Amino acid sequence: MTEQTKVVMRLDGVGDVHRLDVYEANGGYRALRKALAEMKPEEVIEEVKKSGLRGKGGAGFPAGVKWSFVPKDYPGPKYLACNADEGEPGTFKDRWILENNPHEMIEGCIICAYAVGLSHIYVYCRGEFYEGKRRIEQAAQEAYVKGYLGDNILGSGFSTHLTVHTGAGSYECGEETALLTSLEGGRGHPRIKPPFPASEGAWGMPTVVNNVETLATVPAVIANGAEWHAGMGTEKSKGIKMVCVSGHVERPGIYEVEFGVPISGIICDLAGGVWQGRKLKGYFPGGSSTPVLPPEKAELPYDYESIAEAGSMLGSGAIIAFDEETDVVRMAEVIARFYAWESCGKCTPCREGTRWMLQIYERILKGGGRKEDLDILLSICDNLEFRSLCPFGDAAVGVVRSTINLYRDEYEEYIREHKVYRRKFVPVRH
Repeated sequence: MTEQTKVVMRLDGVGDVHRLDVYEANGGYRALRKALAEMKPEEVIEEVKKSGLRGKGGAGFPAGVKWSFVPKDYPGPKYLACNADEGEPGTFKDRWILENNPHEMIEGCIICAYAVGLSHIYVYCRGEFYEGKRRIEQAAQEAYVKGYLGDNILGSGFSTHLTVHTGAGSYECGEETALLTSLEGGRGHPRIKPPFPASEGAWGMPTVVNNVETLATVPAVIANGAEWHAGMGTEKSKGIKMVCVSGHVERPGIYEVEFGVPISGIICDLAGGVWQGRKLKGYFPGGSSTPVLPPEKAELPYDYESIAEAGSMLGSGAIIAFDEETDVVRMAEVIARFYAWESCGKCTPCREGTRWMLQIYERILKGGGRKEDLDILLSICDNLEFRSLCPFGDAAVGVVRSTINLYRDEYEEYIREHKVYRRKFVPVRH
């Protein structure tokens, strides 16, 4: 039986934990006090490195290593950009943190700023997260009053400030360089790398970019020690992960588990299994941007390496399950529409390729599919993947290529029989 291991979600169920007094009463800001009073900045970075904490926004890059890339002797200001622009379909963990326990994220931001010597924290919040933005701003005000933010924090001599910046609802701005461009007031377009943000980020200054869940994990790492965190999970995927489970399951929601638990345990034990007694037809292991995996690979360990070896990615930590009655071609069309709509348009392969794929899907679902359409779709995937300035192009091809490879017979049925998709009425469950 797969069970949860709550770390970031340890205060789930505690009333009003978004308030500073409640957060402090449950151990809040203890890690920050420890870091400021007992640890040098470089010791904090080393502790995060030893813990094995990896970025939880999709890339999985070691957080402490990223922090160490920022030049120590840079004479000007340095910044932290907290990526709260969660827009991956099926992903809603960061929103939960913002709305339910914003102080945990803010504490992690301040510890990061202390470790790296960052003078300002920018929380880039998705425009649609109205409640989350309000909670962050309230929490920041409380932190200023209590002396956790501002000048000479807790008498340590260290100073940092925090600003909440609202995005305009662009999925592309979840990419770190597009986020920085938007933060500066420009259109949310990605930049060519190198230079990387650690050396030339916001306004040309060294900038650390981490996502909400990553930073919200930092207080627990500092409070409990690197060995404690590294003792959970697997050899290469250490610690815990918040997993968003949605789709055709009985109990969709957010579950926090150690890396390495079986994916089937997350779907069946925690999320209650496939709904209405149906069978699992397939699943996205890490959000809509990750290739679909078949049901026989549901026994995989939930970690970066196992999922990559199976041909997909852990991604943003969002398992989307679909049952045996799912129209895979229609499902792929819905996701292709999302990527065609959300492309920022800067790269020609991405701008044109996502639109072409959508047009082909629309034609197939209207009964006008042609035999060569599947080869054309796969050719577009080949010419789009690894040819855009950011990973958006790679994300757009995941569902297309994987569903054609796994469920080609369903595509061929649409084309051969000139089948027309007709929307089914699905009653809302109460």
